[in-house]
Amino acid sequence: MDDFSPSDMKSILHSKRANMFYLEYCRVMQKDGRVLYLTEADKENQYFNIPIANTTVLLLGNGTSITQAAMRMLAQAGVLVGFTGGGGTPLHMACEVEWFTPQSEYRPTEYLQAWLQFWFDDEKRLAAAKQFQQARIAYLEKVWRRDRELKTEGFDFNNINVQNALGTFNQRTDQATKPQELLLTEAQLTKVLYKFAANSTNTQGFKRQHNSTDKANDFLNHGNYLAYGLAASCLWVLGIPHGFAVMHGKTRRGALVFDIADLIKDAIVLPWAFVCAKENATEQEFRQQVLQAFTDHKALDFMFDTVKGVALYNSKEQ
Repeated sequence: MDDFSPSDMKSILHSKRANMFYLEYCRVMQKDGRVLYLTEADKENQYFNIPIANTTVLLLGNGTSITQAAMRMLAQAGVLVGFTGGGGTPLHMACEVEWFTPQSEYRPTEYLQAWLQFWFDDEKRLAAAKQFQQARIAYLEKVWRRDRELKTEGFDFNNINVQNALGTFNQRTDQATKPQELLLTEAQLTKVLYKFAANSTNTQGFKRQHNSTDKANDFLNHGNYLAYGLAASCLWVLGIPHGFAVMHGKTRRGALVFDIADLIKDAIVLPWAFVCAKENATEQEFRQQVLQAFTDHKALDFMFDTVKGVALYNSKEQ
């Protein structure tokens, strides 16, 4: 069979791609026109194919290496590559994922130009942030009402505590006059959702700690970084730099990634982190559960639709 390049393959829209990979203790390489990863077994080395045309993000954890040829093919296929610590999260609290985005002069300019038309206006930027918050809650409602497994685990959108928290959230979001107020309102809602999730799964004494070693916190960290990967991929495809955030600090270079990731974290990552911790799942089992939920609930599609809608709507507002 003749060698072929990613440009020979039928392109799959990023919003429709189904795969995210986290690899550790392996070597990623190019072989016979494909990207493979090599693991060392007791008796023989094993090669596994990475379907790059249907992949959004590749996370490389502990003990990994990658060849220049593999990086070239991943870039041609539009796959974002991130280096992380163990389990898909940083080894050190001060260390963030470094995203390697394919270098292409053919990124679209429409959405960046639309974004910048409103971004320098404080009021319009605040309005965009409020739209993200409204979309976030709409997505949470859609997922929790539709997902039978989450319902079985006690995640009822109609729960009185959840509804009261959402009522307060909506009121304070509407009344907010600056991004800091939105962030405070968001933090208060998330705190309620953590408590609700802990009660639903009988998790005793839970406290959110990013450097904790309990499974619920570990899974929250892990799932959040998967969401960051999707968000970074969405922004790269649309050609919007990560620094033009609407909620998180304007001085943080990757802050828009956090804004976009927040669209899906409460709806999917939060409940499954607690459910999988209760079931004493492994990191791999949790990761597969979350990635399947991303696919089932079209998380990447939702990100694309929301970001495009916010960009175009606010750029047209006078």
